[in-house]
Amino acid sequence: MTNSDDLFFGDFTPGRIFHTRGATLTEAQIIDFAWANDPQPFHINKQAAAESPYGGIIASGIQTLIVAFRLFYAENIMSAASMGSSGIDELKWLAPVRPDDTLHVDAEVLESRPSRSKSDRGTVRIAYTVFNQQDETVMSFITNHIFRRRPG
Repeated sequence: MTNSDDLFFGDFTPGRIFHTRGATLTEAQIIDFAWANDPQPFHINKQAAAESPYGGIIASGIQTLIVAFRLFYAENIMSAASMGSSGIDELKWLAPVRPDDTLHVDAEVLESRPSRSKSDRGTVRIAYTVFNQQDETVMSFITNHIFRRRPG
């Protein structure tokens, strides 16, 4: 299914799938992010990373999560109706993200529930799968989005 602007709660029907464009992470981006947010040796030090179980620099899982969200948001899927989120479930880092990996996301609507207390919104559970350029799954998670209902 194609992506679309101006989607609201009622447009997120179970089974609907969205696909994002890709984004490539450079070694410099990985190291810069890690120095600021997750300075573990395998994220910031080439020698330590080479001696780690990963055999080289890898991206922080938090950076991968942020990139995945940015990719989804950039598709204008949720820009009209997003009211935030009540949380993330089942976050899994399944494979390391390495310098020059290009990530893209598939997002499937699992469930859509109208709010019982606020008639202007509902909760949509979306399962995200993040892939690298070889279509290997590197991360998965489920987000509980809160979306506004279409006006009128």
